[in-house]
Amino acid sequence: MSMVDNRNLQSLKACVANILGVYASELPGDGFTALNQWLAVRNLGLVPVASPESFKWPGRFLGLRHDTATWAVFFGVPPGVVYDPEGEPDGTGVSVDGAFVLAEHNPREAIGRGSGTNKIGTVEVLAIAAEAEETMKVVSTAQALESRGLVGDRYERGAGTFSDPDGRGYDLTLVEAEALEGLAAEGIELEPAQARRNIVVRGIALDDLAGRRFRVGEVECYGQRRCEPCAHLERLTKPGVLRGLVHRGGLRADVISDGVIQTGDQIEALS
Repeated sequence: MSMVDNRNLQSLKACVANILGVYASELPGDGFTALNQWLAVRNLGLVPVASPESFKWPGRFLGLRHDTATWAVFFGVPPGVVYDPEGEPDGTGVSVDGAFVLAEHNPREAIGRGSGTNKIGTVEVLAIAAEAEETMKVVSTAQALESRGLVGDRYERGAGTFSDPDGRGYDLTLVEAEALEGLAAEGIELEPAQARRNIVVRGIALDDLAGRRFRVGEVECYGQRRCEPCAHLERLTKPGVLRGLVHRGGLRADVISDGVIQTGDQIEALS
């Protein structure tokens, strides 16, 4: 059985809210994937603990209580319950069947919502791939569909390597041309389409668009979170790509209006 199911999701959300010092109502209400993506926008993630029964951590962590099968906040070595949304009074001697640590993706920088920008960028390259892991094909124009992506791309069909019907941010991926040039300066040269992002842009910082509406050509989008590199990307490209694109791998976005995107189109923040 998964550590998180419909029965205990609400207690997990309450515990995350307790650690962050926010109201549980501020967290998304539509599943574990949505919770993880909400956290990702805030530079955070839930890291599963491999051996929860013997885990020791002097800070707060989330534990799945064996006795109630609900989540509580634990603290200390040895750990005890410091917050339980179910109101269970016993804070000591509680065994756990699962655990998460709430950790920062990038300890050096609080990402959060982008600051917005008055700068206007340009679309340099458009690329799509019909199948997962297929070579990206450069195109001069593409039709974008609301809540789906670019026609002809694997993510528009829900067939990408990371496609998730419950997730957000899979419609469109973008990367800065300047980031690829920085990679080349480190001796790792990629053709723009090899970055496996749909759009290569120039002249605008994509981090500034996280958590904000923006327009690419005539298409309105919403920046969900960074599109960080991974071992899968390096396997399909060149050694060193993972290390070289950490925190500059681009942006994942939702498409929120139909329209056409063309090479040379402008990209600008709306809110």
